[in-house]
Amino acid sequence: MTLKDSPVALLFLTGGFLGLTFPLGKLAGEASISPIVWAWLISAGGGCVLLFIQLISGKSVSLRPDYVRYYLVLSVCSLVLPNILIFNVIPKLGSGFTGILFTLSPVFTLTLSSLWQVRMPNLLGCIGIAVGFIGAILVTLTRGEMNQPVGMIWIVAGLCIPMSLAIGNLYRTMSWPEGAQHLELAIGSNMAAAILLFIMALVYSPPSAFHELLSVKKLALVQIIASAAMFSVFFRLQQVGGPTYLSQIGYIAAGVALFVGTLFLGERYSIVTWFGAVVIVAGIGISVVAQQQQKSAA
Repeated sequence: MTLKDSPVALLFLTGGFLGLTFPLGKLAGEASISPIVWAWLISAGGGCVLLFIQLISGKSVSLRPDYVRYYLVLSVCSLVLPNILIFNVIPKLGSGFTGILFTLSPVFTLTLSSLWQVRMPNLLGCIGIAVGFIGAILVTLTRGEMNQPVGMIWIVAGLCIPMSLAIGNLYRTMSWPEGAQHLELAIGSNMAAAILLFIMALVYSPPSAFHELLSVKKLALVQIIASAAMFSVFFRLQQVGGPTYLSQIGYIAAGVALFVGTLFLGERYSIVTWFGAVVIVAGIGISVVAQQQQKSAA
């Protein structure tokens, strides 16, 4: 089995690169970079890198009406709204804790998948998601960093992130254009998001907001590389794993964000947070076994 056909490998790659977004976003916030501008950088930078790869490979990106509609809906649900929320709550909740909120996405996605009967996981897969959810609840109850308690309004704002992602996960599978390749969908949705975020930045940020990116050139470059790497495998994971399995990238991302935040950014979390993270890892393990069972039975 090649990398592009392995749901497990794609899950860890996508989640790992996604996890870097949270500590990088915190550093950008500390450098006074506008959240909207940073979200724009993620979509524009990652999208442009993938577009360049697509063009030198002799391929194009379709602009058929059904494709354009797909790009726009996904850009709002999966990129614009979540990213704006992420970079606004990170200063309040910490990068690691914000990453943990992503672990609620599988629960919301599973609920919507059940309602709409879209590529449901087997019983063991549901158990894995439930175990991961218990871990996420343990972490959520700690309410952020030890030295940075926050009000419930920021928790509610953070919970809007996984709900928006869940809607995007289901839409991505249900409306996948016939014959579409995963890379062109990644490019189209990111470029659509970049356009929307650019307009929003012009309205809500000062004219110098984009120029401030020059003060964090190395950080911006790392973010662009991480974004391009993540989006290059994200839509392929959707194809081979389905919406509920893909939603578990939040579990991987949460672990990466916690460790990076602790090791490199000086963030401190309680023992309950770390115990919850261990429970989440157990949920990932169960889900991986369930995915292997489904592949064998197919």
